[in-house]
Amino acid sequence: MSRKAIARVPASTTNLGPGFDVLGLALQLYSTVELEETGSGREVVVSGIDANKIPSTSENISLQAAELVFERSGNCPKGLRLVLTNGIPALRGLGGSGTAILGGLLTANALCGEPFSQSELLNFACEIEGHPDNVAASLLGGFVVSVTDSDVVHTIKLDCASRLQVVVAIPDFPISTKDARQILPKSVEFKDAAFNVSRSSLLVAAVATGNFGMLSEAMDDRLHQPYRIPLISGFDEIAEAAKQAGALSVALSGAGPTVAAYCISAMHKVAEKMSQAFARHEVVCDVKILSIDTTGATVQLIQSTSLGSV
Repeated sequence: MSRKAIARVPASTTNLGPGFDVLGLALQLYSTVELEETGSGREVVVSGIDANKIPSTSENISLQAAELVFERSGNCPKGLRLVLTNGIPALRGLGGSGTAILGGLLTANALCGEPFSQSELLNFACEIEGHPDNVAASLLGGFVVSVTDSDVVHTIKLDCASRLQVVVAIPDFPISTKDARQILPKSVEFKDAAFNVSRSSLLVAAVATGNFGMLSEAMDDRLHQPYRIPLISGFDEIAEAAKQAGALSVALSGAGPTVAAYCISAMHKVAEKMSQAFARHEVVCDVKILSIDTTGATVQLIQSTSLGSV
């Protein structure tokens, strides 16, 4: 008798303009991680989108997250087989690394009998990822506000009205979060910090009350987007095309290069215009219309009679 745990984890879009490393929104785009006890060794199988960009070795971040749980719980399986079915484009600002981390943590925790709480797993995820916004949104679902204090993540989840949808235009080139952070300034002017505090506060209030008409004003940003936007050819034209087509607001998704347009109507027109704007800059992109995931990550434990069965 073998045991297998399967986790399904949603993508996320983060920052949402002014909420740098704080705000995140879970999206209905998913990766799954299956972790099974085996007789010996470690095996990693990766399939799906951008599988060639994800290591199938001990460097796989999902396996490393699982090993962290086993180490801290005092469990050490003789063998493990991890299967990552990736549904989220890698290095595009949609929280792909966070979903992989959570998949490893959740499945390992299930195999160990769930010794760690959801909040403890979130702290583990932030420890690996380095910031809480994407892992918190993917774990909890919905619209999430997260801060870290002395390595402890404090999170509040807000329900977000289902009429809000996100059109994501995903260019066919990656930008690593590490590279996107290196171009940010070491300090900012006080007036710019105050500007972002006001906008991020307005954004949280707009989501909490369903007053989405405020999103255009609330998603302005001076902390990170002005430095990252030059990495995306034609961003200003793409954003303007989306707004002219009916988008409420437009922002980088995470560190980019994905561009996210927030809509309550005209989603298909917005998608078409964003794709056309990217094409004018000779950039191929994949455009998706995504609803908000309100459930967050799920995990189930399965008993099987033979290794490798589902």
